[in-house]
Amino acid sequence: MCNKRYARQLILPEIGPDGQKRLAEASVLIVGLGGLGTPAATYLTGAGVGRIGLCDHDTVGLANLQRQTLYTEAEIGLPKTECARKRLSAMSAHTVFDTYPRGLLHENARGIIRRYDIVIDCCDNFATRYLIDDSCYAESKPWVYGSISEFGCQIAVMNGSRKLRYTSLFPCRDTLAAIPAASAGVLGTVPGVAGAIQANEAIKFLCGFGETLDGRLYTLDLKTLETNIFEF
Repeated sequence: MCNKRYARQLILPEIGPDGQKRLAEASVLIVGLGGLGTPAATYLTGAGVGRIGLCDHDTVGLANLQRQTLYTEAEIGLPKTECARKRLSAMSAHTVFDTYPRGLLHENARGIIRRYDIVIDCCDNFATRYLIDDSCYAESKPWVYGSISEFGCQIAVMNGSRKLRYTSLFPCRDTLAAIPAASAGVLGTVPGVAGAIQANEAIKFLCGFGETLDGRLYTLDLKTLETNIFEF
């Protein structure tokens, strides 16, 4: 572990050498490498997480670049997992990156998720979130939920110490799972803020400090800067 690289974190009493060691030994799975996943992956890599799983079946598209800041115009049409791995590896030689270019499917979800300490949901559809919820519950893994709208975002920690699940918050599984992936407009900064908060929740969990959003839904409207936290 390079102390100089992480000096500004090491001087925080909430992290210190012990917390930095925890991050170096930790593993995080990121499901979805779009608007939420790219900032989450960037900040977790920068923080010194030792192993990060990059899970996405998609390729880079021109319309992604407004908010998915890991990618370049030269990478259009290439797999997001490989583009993200290449860029993130250049940021940190100490981090190991696993790639899952098939995405998260019913046949592989539990096998992938059980390899990691915590999962970050950065997907864009309800069906995958329910799959994450079921798989994390079966494997006793916490996960950080995140979703965005035009100017707003929602974040919560599921299956944490309170054992509350996504189905506790959104019980209408059949109705919601049938809704296709999101395609509405979104301001590019919205997923950037939300993904950074998701990474922050994961860091707090891994280092064991602060109060996480375990069983609590955080909402932020970047148009008005109104925030709320709801128990569920």
